[in-house]
Amino acid sequence: MSSILQLYKSAYAGLSRQTWFLSLVILINRSGTMVLPFMTMYATQQLHFSIVEAGFIMAMFGAGSVVGAFIGGQLTDAIGFYKVQAFALFGGGCMFIVVGYLKEYWILCAGTFILSMVNESFRPANSTAIAIYSKPDNRTRSYSLNRLAINLGWAVGGALGGFLAGYNYHLLFWVDGLTNIGAALLLLVVLPVPANLKSTIAHNRTQRIASESAYKDKQYMAFIFLTVLFAFCFFQMFTILPVYLKTELGLTEQMIGTLMAINGLIIAVIEMVVVFKLEAKQQPLKYIMYGVWLVGLSYAMYNIFTGQLLLALASIIVITFGEMISMPFMNSYWISRSSEHNRGQYAALYTMAWGTAQIAAPSIGGYVADKYSYNLLWWIVFAITIVAGAGYIRLKKPGEHLA
Repeated sequence: MSSILQLYKSAYAGLSRQTWFLSLVILINRSGTMVLPFMTMYATQQLHFSIVEAGFIMAMFGAGSVVGAFIGGQLTDAIGFYKVQAFALFGGGCMFIVVGYLKEYWILCAGTFILSMVNESFRPANSTAIAIYSKPDNRTRSYSLNRLAINLGWAVGGALGGFLAGYNYHLLFWVDGLTNIGAALLLLVVLPVPANLKSTIAHNRTQRIASESAYKDKQYMAFIFLTVLFAFCFFQMFTILPVYLKTELGLTEQMIGTLMAINGLIIAVIEMVVVFKLEAKQQPLKYIMYGVWLVGLSYAMYNIFTGQLLLALASIIVITFGEMISMPFMNSYWISRSSEHNRGQYAALYTMAWGTAQIAAPSIGGYVADKYSYNLLWWIVFAITIVAGAGYIRLKKPGEHLA
Protein backbone atom coordinates (compact mmCIF):
# COMPACT_ATOMS: atom_id res chain seq x y z
CA MET A 1 0.00 0.00 0.00
CA SER A 2 2.80 2.41 0.90
CA SER A 3 4.52 1.79 -2.46
CA ILE A 4 1.28 2.58 -4.30
CA LEU A 5 0.86 5.80 -2.34
CA GLN A 6 4.46 6.75 -3.07
CA LEU A 7 3.88 6.08 -6.76
CA TYR A 8 0.89 8.43 -6.80
CA LYS A 9 2.84 11.04 -4.83
CA SER A 10 5.71 10.91 -7.33
CA ALA A 11 3.31 11.13 -10.26
CA TYR A 12 1.91 14.43 -9.00
CA ALA A 13 5.12 15.91 -7.57
CA GLY A 14 6.85 18.95 -9.05
CA LEU A 15 3.88 20.47 -10.89
CA SER A 16 3.61 24.26 -10.59
CA ARG A 17 0.98 26.04 -8.52
CA GLN A 18 -0.36 27.74 -11.66
CA THR A 19 -0.75 24.37 -13.37
CA TRP A 20 -2.90 23.15 -10.47
CA PHE A 21 -5.03 26.32 -10.56
CA LEU A 22 -5.45 26.05 -14.32
CA SER A 23 -6.61 22.45 -13.91
CA LEU A 24 -9.09 23.58 -11.26
CA VAL A 25 -10.56 26.04 -13.76
CA ILE A 26 -10.86 23.25 -16.31
CA LEU A 27 -12.49 20.97 -13.74
CA ILE A 28 -15.23 23.52 -13.05
CA ASN A 29 -15.68 24.12 -16.76
CA ARG A 30 -15.87 20.46 -17.74
CA SER A 31 -18.13 19.45 -14.87
CA GLY A 32 -20.88 20.97 -16.97
CA THR A 33 -19.96 19.15 -20.19
CA MET A 34 -23.34 17.82 -21.20
CA VAL A 35 -24.40 19.32 -24.51
CA LEU A 36 -21.74 17.77 -26.76
CA PRO A 37 -22.16 14.09 -25.77
CA PHE A 38 -25.95 14.34 -25.90
CA MET A 39 -26.36 16.74 -28.85
CA THR A 40 -26.94 13.97 -31.39
CA MET A 41 -29.52 12.33 -29.15
CA TYR A 42 -31.13 15.72 -28.40
CA ALA A 43 -31.45 16.44 -32.12
CA THR A 44 -32.90 13.02 -32.96
CA GLN A 45 -35.00 12.23 -29.87
CA GLN A 46 -36.20 15.70 -28.81
CA LEU A 47 -36.24 17.75 -32.03
CA HIS A 48 -36.98 14.71 -34.24
CA PHE A 49 -34.28 15.39 -36.83
CA SER A 50 -32.83 12.46 -38.77
CA ILE A 51 -29.47 10.93 -37.88
CA VAL A 52 -27.99 12.59 -40.99
CA GLU A 53 -29.36 16.00 -39.98
CA ALA A 54 -28.07 15.49 -36.44
CA GLY A 55 -24.70 14.57 -37.88
CA PHE A 56 -24.65 17.83 -39.84
CA ILE A 57 -25.38 19.80 -36.67
CA MET A 58 -22.38 18.14 -35.05
CA ALA A 59 -20.38 18.91 -38.18
CA MET A 60 -21.22 22.58 -37.64
CA PHE A 61 -19.76 22.23 -34.17
CA GLY A 62 -16.62 20.86 -35.75
CA ALA A 63 -16.48 23.65 -38.36
CA GLY A 64 -16.81 26.24 -35.63
CA SER A 65 -14.05 24.47 -33.72
CA VAL A 66 -11.67 24.77 -36.69
CA VAL A 67 -12.39 28.48 -37.17
CA GLY A 68 -12.27 29.13 -33.42
CA ALA A 69 -8.96 27.29 -33.07
CA PHE A 70 -7.39 29.33 -35.87
CA ILE A 71 -8.63 32.61 -34.40
CA GLY A 72 -7.70 31.53 -30.88
CA GLY A 73 -4.18 30.62 -31.96
CA GLN A 74 -3.64 33.93 -33.73
CA LEU A 75 -5.02 35.89 -30.78
CA THR A 76 -2.94 33.89 -28.31
CA ASP A 77 0.27 34.87 -30.08
CA ALA A 78 -0.96 38.46 -30.53
CA ILE A 79 -2.57 39.39 -27.19
CA GLY A 80 -1.65 36.50 -24.89
CA PHE A 81 -3.30 33.35 -23.59
CA TYR A 82 -4.94 35.00 -20.58
CA LYS A 83 -7.48 37.26 -22.31
CA VAL A 84 -8.36 34.61 -24.87
CA GLN A 85 -9.15 32.04 -22.18
CA ALA A 86 -11.33 34.45 -20.19
CA PHE A 87 -13.30 35.62 -23.24
CA ALA A 88 -13.79 32.10 -24.62
CA LEU A 89 -15.09 30.75 -21.31
CA PHE A 90 -17.51 33.60 -20.68
CA GLY A 91 -18.65 33.97 -24.29
CA GLY A 92 -19.04 30.22 -24.72
CA GLY A 93 -21.12 30.02 -21.56
CA CYS A 94 -23.54 32.64 -22.85
CA MET A 95 -23.80 30.89 -26.21
CA PHE A 96 -24.65 27.52 -24.65
CA ILE A 97 -27.69 29.10 -23.00
CA VAL A 98 -28.73 30.81 -26.24
CA VAL A 99 -28.41 27.65 -28.36
CA GLY A 100 -30.72 25.82 -25.95
CA TYR A 101 -33.56 28.02 -27.20
CA LEU A 102 -32.94 27.44 -30.92
CA LYS A 103 -35.34 24.93 -32.46
CA GLU A 104 -35.38 25.66 -36.22
CA TYR A 105 -32.90 23.41 -38.01
CA TRP A 106 -30.80 25.96 -39.92
CA ILE A 107 -30.85 28.47 -37.07
CA LEU A 108 -29.68 25.73 -34.72
CA CYS A 109 -26.88 24.86 -37.18
CA ALA A 110 -25.75 28.51 -37.28
CA GLY A 111 -25.99 28.86 -33.50
CA THR A 112 -23.99 25.67 -32.99
CA PHE A 113 -21.27 27.00 -35.32
CA ILE A 114 -20.98 30.30 -33.43
CA LEU A 115 -21.05 28.53 -30.07
CA SER A 116 -18.21 26.25 -31.09
CA MET A 117 -16.19 29.06 -32.66
CA VAL A 118 -16.26 31.06 -29.44
CA ASN A 119 -15.94 28.14 -27.06
CA GLU A 120 -13.15 26.31 -28.92
CA SER A 121 -10.94 29.40 -29.25
CA PHE A 122 -10.13 28.53 -25.63
CA ARG A 123 -8.10 25.44 -26.51
CA PRO A 124 -4.99 26.98 -28.16
CA ALA A 125 -4.78 29.55 -25.38
CA ASN A 126 -5.17 26.90 -22.72
CA SER A 127 -2.54 24.63 -24.31
CA THR A 128 -0.14 27.57 -24.46
CA ALA A 129 -0.80 28.42 -20.81
CA ILE A 130 0.01 24.86 -19.73
CA ALA A 131 3.27 24.96 -21.68
CA ILE A 132 4.24 28.27 -20.05
CA TYR A 133 3.31 27.21 -16.51
CA SER A 134 5.12 23.84 -16.76
CA LYS A 135 8.74 22.71 -17.02
CA PRO A 136 10.17 20.59 -19.87
CA ASP A 137 10.70 17.60 -17.57
CA ASN A 138 7.09 17.53 -16.34
CA ARG A 139 5.27 18.95 -19.36
CA THR A 140 3.61 15.68 -20.34
CA ARG A 141 2.37 15.21 -16.77
CA SER A 142 1.14 18.82 -16.72
CA TYR A 143 -0.98 18.08 -19.77
CA SER A 144 -2.10 14.85 -18.14
CA LEU A 145 -3.19 16.77 -15.04
CA ASN A 146 -5.19 19.01 -17.36
CA ARG A 147 -6.73 15.92 -18.98
CA LEU A 148 -7.43 14.51 -15.53
CA ALA A 149 -9.43 17.63 -14.71
CA ILE A 150 -11.21 17.44 -18.06
CA ASN A 151 -12.14 13.80 -17.61
CA LEU A 152 -13.08 14.10 -13.94
CA GLY A 153 -15.36 16.92 -14.97
CA TRP A 154 -16.53 14.79 -17.89
CA ALA A 155 -17.41 11.99 -15.48
CA VAL A 156 -19.53 14.35 -13.39
CA GLY A 157 -21.06 16.05 -16.42
CA GLY A 158 -21.69 12.81 -18.30
CA ALA A 159 -23.41 11.09 -15.40
CA LEU A 160 -25.48 14.12 -14.41
CA GLY A 161 -26.19 14.89 -18.06
CA GLY A 162 -27.63 11.43 -18.60
CA PHE A 163 -30.13 11.93 -15.78
CA LEU A 164 -30.97 15.48 -16.86
CA ALA A 165 -31.46 14.34 -20.46
CA GLY A 166 -33.92 11.72 -19.27
CA TYR A 167 -35.84 14.48 -17.47
CA ASN A 168 -35.42 17.60 -19.62
CA TYR A 169 -32.86 18.11 -22.38
CA HIS A 170 -33.11 21.89 -22.04
CA LEU A 171 -31.39 21.78 -18.64
CA LEU A 172 -28.19 20.54 -20.31
CA PHE A 173 -27.65 23.88 -22.04
CA TRP A 174 -28.15 25.91 -18.86
CA VAL A 175 -25.78 23.79 -16.76
CA ASP A 176 -23.13 23.75 -19.50
CA GLY A 177 -23.41 27.51 -19.91
CA LEU A 178 -23.29 28.39 -16.22
CA THR A 179 -20.27 26.19 -15.53
CA ASN A 180 -18.44 27.92 -18.40
CA ILE A 181 -19.19 31.32 -16.89
CA GLY A 182 -18.22 30.06 -13.43
CA ALA A 183 -14.88 28.83 -14.81
CA ALA A 184 -14.23 32.26 -16.35
CA LEU A 185 -14.82 33.96 -12.99
CA LEU A 186 -12.59 31.44 -11.22
CA LEU A 187 -9.83 32.06 -13.76
CA LEU A 188 -9.89 35.79 -12.98
CA VAL A 189 -9.68 35.08 -9.24
CA VAL A 190 -7.06 32.33 -8.93
CA LEU A 191 -4.88 33.22 -11.92
CA PRO A 192 -4.35 36.99 -12.11
CA VAL A 193 -2.86 38.53 -15.25
CA PRO A 194 0.88 37.67 -15.40
CA ALA A 195 3.01 40.69 -14.51
CA ASN A 196 5.25 40.40 -17.57
CA LEU A 197 2.45 39.63 -20.05
CA LYS A 198 2.75 42.85 -22.10
CA SER A 199 6.50 42.63 -22.51
CA THR A 200 6.25 38.92 -23.39
CA ILE A 201 3.62 39.62 -26.06
CA ALA A 202 5.73 42.43 -27.54
CA HIS A 203 8.82 40.18 -27.61
CA ASN A 204 6.90 37.31 -29.17
CA ARG A 205 5.43 39.61 -31.83
CA THR A 206 8.94 40.67 -32.84
CA GLN A 207 10.27 37.11 -32.84
CA ARG A 208 7.26 35.73 -34.71
CA ILE A 209 8.02 37.89 -37.75
CA ALA A 210 11.42 36.21 -38.17
CA SER A 211 10.40 32.69 -37.08
CA GLU A 212 9.32 29.78 -39.22
CA SER A 213 5.58 29.29 -39.45
CA ALA A 214 4.10 26.13 -38.03
CA TYR A 215 2.41 25.65 -41.40
CA LYS A 216 5.86 25.20 -43.01
CA ASP A 217 6.91 22.45 -40.60
CA LYS A 218 6.37 19.45 -42.93
CA GLN A 219 6.87 16.88 -40.22
CA TYR A 220 4.32 18.58 -38.02
CA MET A 221 1.82 18.82 -40.88
CA ALA A 222 2.14 15.04 -41.33
CA PHE A 223 1.45 14.67 -37.60
CA ILE A 224 -1.62 16.89 -37.98
CA PHE A 225 -2.95 14.77 -40.88
CA LEU A 226 -2.58 11.59 -38.82
CA THR A 227 -4.28 13.30 -35.88
CA VAL A 228 -7.27 14.16 -38.08
CA LEU A 229 -7.57 10.47 -39.00
CA PHE A 230 -7.32 9.37 -35.38
CA ALA A 231 -9.68 12.05 -34.09
CA PHE A 232 -12.26 11.10 -36.74
CA CYS A 233 -12.34 7.64 -35.19
CA PHE A 234 -12.24 8.80 -31.60
CA PHE A 235 -15.11 11.30 -32.03
CA GLN A 236 -17.49 8.54 -33.03
CA MET A 237 -17.64 7.94 -29.29
CA PHE A 238 -19.45 11.25 -28.69
CA THR A 239 -21.52 11.49 -31.86
CA ILE A 240 -22.65 8.23 -33.48
CA LEU A 241 -21.89 5.72 -30.73
CA PRO A 242 -24.48 7.09 -28.23
CA VAL A 243 -27.20 6.72 -30.87
CA TYR A 244 -25.97 3.18 -31.66
CA LEU A 245 -26.01 2.25 -27.97
CA LYS A 246 -29.59 3.47 -27.62
CA THR A 247 -31.14 2.30 -30.89
CA GLU A 248 -29.18 -0.92 -31.54
CA LEU A 249 -28.20 -2.14 -28.07
CA GLY A 250 -31.23 -0.73 -26.24
CA LEU A 251 -29.36 1.22 -23.55
CA THR A 252 -31.05 4.14 -21.78
CA GLU A 253 -29.73 7.70 -21.55
CA GLN A 254 -28.80 7.03 -17.93
CA MET A 255 -26.77 3.96 -18.89
CA ILE A 256 -25.01 5.85 -21.68
CA GLY A 257 -24.23 8.74 -19.34
CA THR A 258 -22.82 6.30 -16.79
CA LEU A 259 -20.58 4.71 -19.43
CA MET A 260 -19.23 8.16 -20.36
CA ALA A 261 -18.65 8.83 -16.68
CA ILE A 262 -16.70 5.59 -16.32
CA ASN A 263 -14.41 6.73 -19.13
CA GLY A 264 -13.67 9.94 -17.25
CA LEU A 265 -13.24 8.26 -13.88
CA ILE A 266 -10.71 5.71 -15.13
CA ILE A 267 -8.64 8.50 -16.66
CA ALA A 268 -8.90 10.59 -13.50
CA VAL A 269 -7.72 7.72 -11.29
CA ILE A 270 -4.84 6.17 -13.21
CA GLU A 271 -3.70 8.29 -16.18
CA MET A 272 -1.17 10.36 -14.22
CA VAL A 273 0.48 7.19 -12.90
CA VAL A 274 0.52 5.59 -16.34
CA VAL A 275 2.13 8.67 -17.90
CA PHE A 276 4.61 8.96 -15.03
CA LYS A 277 5.78 5.38 -15.62
CA LEU A 278 5.91 5.71 -19.40
CA GLU A 279 7.33 9.25 -19.62
CA ALA A 280 10.83 8.20 -18.50
CA LYS A 281 11.08 5.58 -21.27
CA GLN A 282 10.99 8.35 -23.93
CA GLN A 283 9.12 6.42 -26.61
CA PRO A 284 6.18 8.78 -27.24
CA LEU A 285 5.54 7.81 -30.87
CA LYS A 286 5.35 4.12 -29.97
CA TYR A 287 2.86 4.84 -27.18
CA ILE A 288 0.78 6.94 -29.58
CA MET A 289 0.70 4.03 -32.06
CA TYR A 290 -0.43 1.49 -29.44
CA GLY A 291 -3.05 3.87 -28.08
CA VAL A 292 -4.50 4.60 -31.52
CA TRP A 293 -4.76 0.87 -32.24
CA LEU A 294 -6.60 0.27 -28.97
CA VAL A 295 -9.14 2.95 -29.87
CA GLY A 296 -9.80 1.18 -33.18
CA LEU A 297 -10.15 -2.17 -31.43
CA SER A 298 -12.79 -0.73 -29.11
CA TYR A 299 -15.10 -0.12 -32.08
CA ALA A 300 -14.33 -3.42 -33.79
CA MET A 301 -15.49 -5.20 -30.61
CA TYR A 302 -19.10 -4.35 -31.52
CA ASN A 303 -18.70 -6.44 -34.69
CA ILE A 304 -16.72 -9.25 -33.10
CA PHE A 305 -18.74 -9.85 -29.92
CA THR A 306 -22.42 -9.84 -28.97
CA GLY A 307 -23.99 -8.27 -25.92
CA GLN A 308 -25.47 -5.07 -24.57
CA LEU A 309 -24.33 -3.27 -21.42
CA LEU A 310 -21.31 -5.51 -20.70
CA LEU A 311 -20.11 -5.24 -24.30
CA ALA A 312 -20.46 -1.46 -24.20
CA LEU A 313 -18.61 -1.35 -20.87
CA ALA A 314 -15.73 -3.48 -22.21
CA SER A 315 -15.48 -1.28 -25.30
CA ILE A 316 -15.41 1.90 -23.20
CA ILE A 317 -12.61 0.48 -21.03
CA VAL A 318 -10.52 -0.38 -24.11
CA ILE A 319 -11.02 3.04 -25.73
CA THR A 320 -10.16 4.68 -22.41
CA PHE A 321 -6.80 2.92 -22.20
CA GLY A 322 -6.11 3.81 -25.83
CA GLU A 323 -6.89 7.43 -25.06
CA MET A 324 -4.65 7.46 -21.98
CA ILE A 325 -1.68 5.97 -23.80
CA SER A 326 -1.88 8.15 -26.90
CA MET A 327 -3.22 11.64 -26.17
CA PRO A 328 -0.79 12.88 -23.46
CA PHE A 329 2.13 12.04 -25.75
CA MET A 330 0.44 13.74 -28.71
CA ASN A 331 0.46 16.90 -26.61
CA SER A 332 4.12 16.51 -25.69
CA TYR A 333 4.97 15.92 -29.36
CA TRP A 334 3.43 19.12 -30.70
CA ILE A 335 4.77 21.25 -27.86
CA SER A 336 8.29 19.91 -28.49
CA ARG A 337 8.19 21.23 -32.05
CA SER A 338 7.10 24.75 -31.06
CA SER A 339 8.84 27.70 -29.46
CA GLU A 340 7.50 30.41 -27.18
CA HIS A 341 6.75 32.91 -29.93
CA ASN A 342 4.89 30.55 -32.31
CA ARG A 343 3.28 28.20 -29.78
CA GLY A 344 -0.16 29.61 -30.50
CA GLN A 345 0.15 28.55 -34.14
CA TYR A 346 1.19 25.01 -33.23
CA ALA A 347 -1.57 24.77 -30.64
CA ALA A 348 -4.10 26.12 -33.12
CA LEU A 349 -3.16 23.55 -35.76
CA TYR A 350 -3.47 20.74 -33.25
CA THR A 351 -6.87 22.01 -32.15
CA MET A 352 -7.92 22.50 -35.77
CA ALA A 353 -7.08 18.85 -36.44
CA TRP A 354 -9.59 17.81 -33.82
CA GLY A 355 -12.09 20.36 -35.10
CA THR A 356 -11.76 19.02 -38.64
CA ALA A 357 -12.47 15.54 -37.31
CA GLN A 358 -15.52 16.90 -35.51
CA ILE A 359 -16.86 17.91 -38.91
CA ALA A 360 -16.11 14.60 -40.58
CA ALA A 361 -16.92 12.20 -37.75
CA PRO A 362 -20.65 12.87 -37.34
CA SER A 363 -21.40 13.72 -40.97
CA ILE A 364 -19.55 10.80 -42.59
CA GLY A 365 -20.24 8.46 -39.68
CA GLY A 366 -23.93 9.33 -39.70
CA TYR A 367 -24.14 8.83 -43.47
CA VAL A 368 -22.45 5.41 -43.39
CA ALA A 369 -24.59 4.25 -40.46
CA ASP A 370 -27.81 5.47 -42.09
CA LYS A 371 -27.20 4.34 -45.69
CA TYR A 372 -25.27 1.14 -44.96
CA SER A 373 -24.83 -0.09 -41.40
CA TYR A 374 -23.18 0.58 -38.07
CA ASN A 375 -21.14 -2.60 -38.57
CA LEU A 376 -19.54 -1.18 -41.72
CA LEU A 377 -18.78 2.07 -39.90
CA TRP A 378 -17.01 0.24 -37.08
CA TRP A 379 -14.86 -1.72 -39.57
CA ILE A 380 -13.95 1.49 -41.42
CA VAL A 381 -12.96 3.13 -38.14
CA PHE A 382 -10.85 0.11 -37.20
CA ALA A 383 -9.02 0.20 -40.56
CA ILE A 384 -8.31 3.92 -40.28
CA THR A 385 -6.76 3.52 -36.83
CA ILE A 386 -4.46 0.77 -38.11
CA VAL A 387 -3.20 3.09 -40.86
CA ALA A 388 -2.92 6.12 -38.56
CA GLY A 389 -1.07 4.20 -35.85
CA ALA A 390 1.46 2.91 -38.37
CA GLY A 391 1.89 6.48 -39.63
CA TYR A 392 2.70 7.92 -36.20
CA ILE A 393 5.57 5.52 -35.62
CA ARG A 394 7.20 6.68 -38.88
CA LEU A 395 7.37 10.31 -37.74
CA LYS A 396 10.61 11.77 -36.51
CA LYS A 397 11.11 11.99 -32.78
CA PRO A 398 10.01 15.14 -30.91
CA GLY A 399 12.44 18.00 -31.38
CA GLU A 400 13.69 16.83 -34.80
CA HIS A 401 12.64 19.51 -37.29
CA LEU A 402 12.85 19.21 -41.02
CA ALA A 403 14.73 21.97 -42.80
